[in-house]
Amino acid sequence: MSSSKDGEGVNDVPSTEDPNPQVASLRRIQTQEMTHLPKPVSGKTSATAPTPMAKTQKEQKPAAKRPVAPKKRAVQPLAPVQLPPEVQKKINARTGQVGITSSGAPALPPRANPAARRMISRLLASDTPPTQAISIVDRLKGTPYANPKVNAAQDASARKTLEFALDLAETMFRYGAGALEVETSVIAVTAALGLRHIDVDITNQSIHLNFSPPEGESYSMLRVVRSWTNNFAGLALVHQLVSDIIAGGVTRQQSVDRLREISRQPRPFPRWMVSSAAGGFAAAFVVFIGGSLIGATIAFVTALLVGQIQKYAARWRIPDFFSIAASTFVVTAIAVLGHALKAPIDPALVVSGGILLLLPSSRFVSALQDAINGFPVTAAGRFFSAGLSYAAILTGIMAALVIGEMAGAPELDVVNIQKISYPLWLLALLVAVAVVLGAVTEQTSRSVAWATGGIALLGYGILLAVQALGMGDRTAPAVVATFIGFAARIVAHRMRAPQLVLAAPAIVFLLPGLMIFRSMYGLVFDVDDMASAMVAMFTAFTIMMAIAGGVVFGDTLARPFSGSTVSGERSGIRRR
Repeated sequence: MSSSKDGEGVNDVPSTEDPNPQVASLRRIQTQEMTHLPKPVSGKTSATAPTPMAKTQKEQKPAAKRPVAPKKRAVQPLAPVQLPPEVQKKINARTGQVGITSSGAPALPPRANPAARRMISRLLASDTPPTQAISIVDRLKGTPYANPKVNAAQDASARKTLEFALDLAETMFRYGAGALEVETSVIAVTAALGLRHIDVDITNQSIHLNFSPPEGESYSMLRVVRSWTNNFAGLALVHQLVSDIIAGGVTRQQSVDRLREISRQPRPFPRWMVSSAAGGFAAAFVVFIGGSLIGATIAFVTALLVGQIQKYAARWRIPDFFSIAASTFVVTAIAVLGHALKAPIDPALVVSGGILLLLPSSRFVSALQDAINGFPVTAAGRFFSAGLSYAAILTGIMAALVIGEMAGAPELDVVNIQKISYPLWLLALLVAVAVVLGAVTEQTSRSVAWATGGIALLGYGILLAVQALGMGDRTAPAVVATFIGFAARIVAHRMRAPQLVLAAPAIVFLLPGLMIFRSMYGLVFDVDDMASAMVAMFTAFTIMMAIAGGVVFGDTLARPFSGSTVSGERSGIRRR
């Protein structure tokens, strides 16, 4: 009786028991397969079958005290059905079940069905992956420090590693590096020395490092950079140090010692040679834009005076704004005085050659690079600093022109400038010489200086080519600056130096020094046509920004060709 009752529960499973018709169909398939199995022999039960319930104490009391109800026959559960292995596998594959329990409910497998898991995964999968934290080492992609050899072991002294990273970042900032280069250097060095959980925050004058491991003590350190200096050779040495650290084989103490040696190392050129190079640059550029030899000599003398002004201003801690204004005042005043004394010179050309080294070309390049690479605060600070330098140049020129007019100096003709034509080969040679001397004033190394001159010479050839094609005076400098930025990245990668070290001196011959002087003269003396002077000044500023943007764009174009290896030394370093 119980067997037939249980059999009815097994065979007659209505489809309305499960609201999901697919699951109901799978159950019907299972029961149909199980009905064709041989039934167990009656009377035989499994050793693991539960025993009938014992009688309670109330049922054992005598019948005289309470009428005894008729006994009900206990229902014996069916013994578990042992299926053949091939049938069981077939059932599991189609239903994900391992059988049916004694009560008729499906017995679930110990693991989830793989087919069901795949179906649920497809249903729950999203087209857009969930937001998750990005590894900070991924910031190194596309830079010369990509694929660093990460030290798997955690450094025992994280604080000392952070102090070294701050010293490294401060040194790079003082030598003129951009925010992106400083950030990537700090990330690569800390990763190579064993610090994984670190965040870097760089603003205009500060570097903030935060080390927060899942287990252990956290550190947060800040360093403020308060001084700057021209030392491109030191910046190149720091770049080489970072490359050696991430290539492996340099310990932290060795890195600290090398950084200390770089900071104490004397500059490549003495002060008198730097002053002479500045004078030679001014003289060569005056001849390049069409000036006379006497004008070049006056520019050489004024450049020497500017060097002395800058020297004593730094010693007396005078702000850069006033030192730059005083320098441009001296350059303009000497040019106006020479014109008043009937010297065979053109003051506009002399002033244009004398103020080129004072123009903040490298700051504009670094500021625009920081703005493009996602450092808005640092870019804003550098733009403001470069704008102040630009305003200081304009202030010095304006003050000298006003004082010259009050002293009775003759009026200048800045529209019809008498230029001298020189052979093309001489102009190309002057560009190369002027750029090399300009690199010397930035305290770059000798080998890098010669490479900078070669890049500038090629850039001048491209300038002549694009001008022959009909490009205007505003578009041609941007195109040439793009080539210079591209070539500077490639050559700097081979020479183990930053791109800025070669690009900043190589673009000096593109700067619109003569346009700046003309616009300032129009603002001071041509009041009736001040709008034209303002347009000319804005145009000069736009050309400077286009040159800086071209350098950054060329650097970006060259990254796929130079950023996959570490400083040209190791091409097969894998992240560990």
